[in-house]
Order: sequence, then structure tokens, then C-alpha cells
Amino acid sequence: MSAEEPLFRIVRGVPTAEELAALVGALVVRTRPAAAPAPAAVSRWTRSARPVGTALVASPGAWRASGLPR
Repeated sequence: MSAEEPLFRIVRGVPTAEELAALVGALVVRTRPAAAPAPAAVSRWTRSARPVGTALVASPGAWRASGLPR
């Protein structure tokens, strides 16, 4: 394949410049190696919902204690 030979060609239809740009964009994205996703930061809201320290014990009034701040 020479440097002057096109990488692809349209064999049917007459695409607009926008359609060709979309096609090229899709091909470029498909040929890139997938990057590892960055680890998601844990929000303060999520951290506040996690149990901290001592575990809750099933006992009378435990349901009330589960909603109280520690």
C-alpha cells in the first residue's frame, strides 16, 4: 500500500462532509487501544452511608441506633 492510496473508499452513495467526518471519527475511535478507566472517587455522601468502627448488633432499639450519628 502506497502513501498515496486511500485508506478507504466510498463505493455507493454520495456522503456529505459531515457524514464523512462522522465515519472517520468512528474509525479513529475504534482503532485506538482502550484506556483503563480511572478509579471513581468516593463521594462524601457515599462515605457517610458506610458503617464505621463497631458493627451494629441486633438488639432491642438497634433500628433506632442505626440512624443516629456515631
